[in-house]
Amino acid sequence: MRIPAIIIAAALLAGACTSSEYRPSFQIQEDNTVDINSIEQLQSYFTYHPERDIIISSHRGGMMDGYPENCLESCEKTLSMMHSFFEVDFSFTKDSVLVLMHDLTLDRTTTGKGLVSDYTYEELQQFNLVDRKKNVTPYKIQKLKDILEWGKDRCVFNFDNKYINTKGVPEEEKRGALEYYARQLLPGGDWSMYNNIMLSVRSIEEAEFYWNKGIRNVMFCVEISKPEHYEAYDKSPIPWNYIMAYVRLHVDPRMKEIYDRLHEQGVMLMTSIAGSTDKLKKEEDRTPGYLHDLMAMPDIIETDYPTNFIGLPLSRKELRDLAN
Repeated sequence: MRIPAIIIAAALLAGACTSSEYRPSFQIQEDNTVDINSIEQLQSYFTYHPERDIIISSHRGGMMDGYPENCLESCEKTLSMMHSFFEVDFSFTKDSVLVLMHDLTLDRTTTGKGLVSDYTYEELQQFNLVDRKKNVTPYKIQKLKDILEWGKDRCVFNFDNKYINTKGVPEEEKRGALEYYARQLLPGGDWSMYNNIMLSVRSIEEAEFYWNKGIRNVMFCVEISKPEHYEAYDKSPIPWNYIMAYVRLHVDPRMKEIYDRLHEQGVMLMTSIAGSTDKLKKEEDRTPGYLHDLMAMPDIIETDYPTNFIGLPLSRKELRDLAN
């Protein structure tokens, strides 16, 4: 397969960095799990080093045939096959229980219909989750607390607050969701005892909201796809060791100077291909697409289908060899 010159250039630039031996404060076990016990270990997990393999992140918990999105069993299945961390989403029920659910409605991902908030948690148990091909699975809608308990000694989570960027959500409700998250993370909150949480935020204002509340036990996944994004975070009170940079759908060679600055700060770069390569209609076209994504050498690739990367090269040395 012909590798485009622009991707080869990105790969060679990524491989040009030199550094001391990579010695993380965490260890990925043979069963693909990682036990993160402190903010320092979480920061180490998301610290850039030119010798590190590319990490595959499971968008919406990852999915495959028979395993739906935002489902504990799907995360467990993925982790049984490969190492990954999991981006997950939540919605509130009528009785204020946070459940795993990307949409604020049930129609796309379950056998139910209507708003999640029109049902109590118990009422939601009459429905089953469906996979991406609309196959009904035996799995039920689950509480956030269930997956937090399952993952506390196994993996890292990236929480996405869907109330912030979902159209039609009133400002009061968005603010309420922010305040709820903050309460759970502060001392005494339901999430405060977990050390394996990153928050996806949609703006520097959202990141600073949490930081100014005194939250120091999580990291932030933030968009840095323009020089002005970098400058804003560089001037903010949030230290770089609390940041992971989302650079959108692909590595942009025009952003090399900013990427270099981020890497100098130890910040990892993540592309998300859920809206690009994952969308290719023919599954046989995805593997070459995934290889192209890897050749651009982001530090993290977020995908709907993490297990599709099994067998592809994740080490920078292998990728550099392919480019030469």
